Amino acid sequence: MNGSHPTSCRSPSTQRGMALISGLLILVVLTILAMSMFRGYGTQQKIAGNVREKNRAVSAAVAAQQFAEYWLGTYPAPPAGDCTGMKVNPVAQVCLNSPDFTSVPWMLGTDPVGVTFTNFNSGPTPPPIAIDHPKQGTYFSTPMFYITDLGQSAAGPGEVYQIDAAGWGGTPDTVAVVESTFLLAPSGRNYDK
Repeated sequence: MNGSHPTSCRSPSTQRGMALISGLLILVVLTILAMSMFRGYGTQQKIAGNVREKNRAVSAAVAAQQFAEYWLGTYPAPPAGDCTGMKVNPVAQVCLNSPDFTSVPWMLGTDPVGVTFTNFNSGPTPPPIAIDHPKQGTYFSTPMFYITDLGQSAAGPGEVYQIDAAGWGGTPDTVAVVESTFLLAPSGRNYDK
């Protein structure tokens, strides 16, 4: 009789194998968690960038819209006419016809229409930026606006105008269009957005 039990010799080796397998499983789970966390971080960065570009486009459109409202309230509005071409401010135009504002650039027939808002960047009109070379702090295109004469106000004296404005972020895919209705009354100016 040798005095040792065969089960006591196998027990420690079995436990060591289980520790190795458990350690490997924990390592795999931690690796998967780390990879998903890094993937989520990249997605969050893309979302933040898209939100920033959307906000820049909306700000550019609102700036053009506010300039058009200022122009209508400050200068005598020219008679409304047929607008078939692009203009550069401060020479704005008031139009009788309206393009389809759901797609940019706005077109009447085959001609682009609207007024380019060059005061936005306080300098000469910046050139468009190539899609594959965007730069931070630049815009794809200069904001623009379009003023449509809707006729006399039904509520009293005054002329009603519709102002549509478009602004871009850093790419042509980031575009915002805003619209307001402007009442120019003889007794003063009234804004209805």
